[in-house]
Amino acid sequence: MPKLSDHDERRGQILAALLRIAASRGLHAASMRTVAAEAGVSVSTVQYYFHSKEQLLFAGLRHQAEMVGRRAAGSVPTGAGRDGVRAWLVQIIPVDAEQRAAYTVFAAYHALALTDPALAELSYSRYSRDLETLLGELLRAAQRAGEVSDECDVEAEAVNLLALATGLADGVMAAMRTPETAIALLDYQLDRLFAGAQRSASARSTVRCDTPAVASMS
Repeated sequence: MPKLSDHDERRGQILAALLRIAASRGLHAASMRTVAAEAGVSVSTVQYYFHSKEQLLFAGLRHQAEMVGRRAAGSVPTGAGRDGVRAWLVQIIPVDAEQRAAYTVFAAYHALALTDPALAELSYSRYSRDLETLLGELLRAAQRAGEVSDECDVEAEAVNLLALATGLADGVMAAMRTPETAIALLDYQLDRLFAGAQRSASARSTVRCDTPAVASMS
């Protein structure tokens, strides 16, 4: 009987083949047969690990999201804060071949879900919502540390930051801007967000300084 590690390796081999097809030809080209051929295994082997195409596709999406998550987590500095938020957002920008492939895979899932009811029912967008939640938690921690203004709606900012990063990634893939420009624009928005706490503190300090003068004039 094959060892568990052998099963994990074969399963990963099949998923890697699926993702290569998604990145190069789109998910419309992915079938049990084409994935088996790409992986160098039989169709029955693919069916052993994934009983349906929908199961295979969803496993591939989860596998891709986990790879992106590991890469981002490995680059998050101790203490998180602004740099932690930035580390996750930068993973969305296609700055190298690995991230361009990841972008293409996620775009392929989005495109297929628009016309494939079975895939749409699998909540393929769940990983975007998970990332929104993570960004919100990082911003909330930064808010408690005094790095983000108390008036900031961290959930709304998390949604906006993810939408910004996704839009900038679209622009990079369409050759509208360079990855460096996209990251500079992300930094611009993060600087504004994390400078908000300083502005709020400065405003409160100004009010405290002005109040005695106003009182003495009345």
